[in-house]
Amino acid sequence: MASELCKTISVARLEKHKNLFLNYRNLHHFPLELLKDEGLQYLERLYMKRNSLTTLPENLAQKLPNLVELYLHSNNIVVVPEAIGSLVKLQCLDLSDNALEIVCPEIGRLRALRHLRLANNQLQFLPPDLGRSRELQYVYVDNNINLKGLPSYLYNKVIGCSGCGAPIQVSEVKLLSFSSGPRTVFLPAEVKAIGTEHDHVLPLQELAMRSLYHTYHSFLKDLNFLSPISLPRSLLELLHCPLGHCHRCSEPMFTIVYPKLFPLRETPMAGLHQGRTTVSFVAYCCSTQCLQTFDLLS
Repeated sequence: MASELCKTISVARLEKHKNLFLNYRNLHHFPLELLKDEGLQYLERLYMKRNSLTTLPENLAQKLPNLVELYLHSNNIVVVPEAIGSLVKLQCLDLSDNALEIVCPEIGRLRALRHLRLANNQLQFLPPDLGRSRELQYVYVDNNINLKGLPSYLYNKVIGCSGCGAPIQVSEVKLLSFSSGPRTVFLPAEVKAIGTEHDHVLPLQELAMRSLYHTYHSFLKDLNFLSPISLPRSLLELLHCPLGHCHRCSEPMFTIVYPKLFPLRETPMAGLHQGRTTVSFVAYCCSTQCLQTFDLLS
């Protein structure tokens, strides 16, 4: 089996194939042959359905830079590396029927992405900025029973979310959550603080981070100007990739968000799901003012 796999990949490399089918190969690890030397620079579509993969390599984008479609349906993938955000040409990503509990926010950087399939996983939340891309048209998260909130950027996309919204489990209290009436939604693990409409002043740390971000993006255009000892590593990384952007004004957010719920049953999409889901759209705002003025339907 190993020799046959190597031969298949070698032929694809030599003949500069655009499509490669590695379905049903009982693969437990991403084939090293795919990553050898310069990788497969011409490959556009990779099919690896129904294997036993648990993760993806960090150098995937470097070795397969021209991927347009990546099919990983029915594996055992638990974590998708941040490097996935570097597949700048990726238009279709299928991660359905895996073991995902989180989706890295870097997926939101895939500006060419049009189809995202995450059905039948164990997701509890989605990255706040998922859906900001105008190219993204279809998102399927059906049968993620612990998923209760969808970023409001996904409103007006084609959403599959039947079978989502199970009763709250005790084990979920590790994540921050907020409630609106009878509904409680858990937030991404990166969210460390939740603001409310009663907070009239932003925390000093958040104000400093926003000022730094705007200063370096407006004048220096390069965050590498900051030395590694200028800020704690966690905050320095946030300057490069903010927690999210305000759904009202696009202001970057770093340490705090102001969430707002819009139950799906109160939107025009309610009829499409006919009660098969209890999820809500979640707007992530940057301040009390934006929280009070943001309206999903306006």
